[in-house]
Amino acid sequence: MMPYFFGPRTKNEAVMSEVVDLTEVDKYLAKKNSGENVDFKYTWFHFIVAALSKAILLRPKMNYFISGHRFYERKKIQISFIVKRQLNEKAEETEAKFVLDPNGGSPVDQVHDYVQKFVHKVRVEDKSVGVDGALNVIKYLPRPLFRLLGSGLRWLEYHGWYPKSLAKDDPCYSSVFVTNLGSIKLNADYHHLFDWGTNSFFVVISEKKLRPFFKEDGSYDMRNTIKVGLTIDERIADGYYFAKTLKLVRHFFAHPELLDEPASTPIEFE
Repeated sequence: MMPYFFGPRTKNEAVMSEVVDLTEVDKYLAKKNSGENVDFKYTWFHFIVAALSKAILLRPKMNYFISGHRFYERKKIQISFIVKRQLNEKAEETEAKFVLDPNGGSPVDQVHDYVQKFVHKVRVEDKSVGVDGALNVIKYLPRPLFRLLGSGLRWLEYHGWYPKSLAKDDPCYSSVFVTNLGSIKLNADYHHLFDWGTNSFFVVISEKKLRPFFKEDGSYDMRNTIKVGLTIDERIADGYYFAKTLKLVRHFFAHPELLDEPASTPIEFE
């Protein structure tokens, strides 16, 4: 009943924010990057994408979406994010989409290897990827045709007939859309969902900074942290399910070595 009575995805946003301690993650990444042959460094962005992927694998309702007034469970775990072709204002953005192999090895290694290949393709080889080629063609359509195309694609999506060839590289057709605002020194806690596509989960990563962590006696330690904002379509699960999923993500930050195990390895975190 909820998809009929509660309106579209953007009117059902549940918003949360979490400050996470990077102490153990920093140690973990330093160890991962200590080898002589690490040309492409592991970063906390790789770690966060891996943690989200693993959490969704273990918490399958986080991979649900609503389309055409029906609930669906996505067949793949897909994490979308934006990559600038060059780090300047005029450079174009392109969309990356990491797909976790549930039967593969370490989620962190999977993410690291994917990002390394993708960045090399768009920044060194300067190749078109994903939907870039199609967008460069259809952007020149007259406005009436553009509107007709959009209406037609929405009609196909409503009936479950949206072309897989288009959805495959569209970041709005993913389990999670992640935006790393900290990489451009921008702080934000919230990003809206989209009514286009099937994405039910948006994550904003803010700038890394020192914050105080207080002890019972009133003293405190300054620790490296990041603030993570999460926007979720509240129709896909209840608050208890979301809270338990967030607890699992916190567990990964406290025990990052768990993401070195094969993706399908179960985790005890209660």
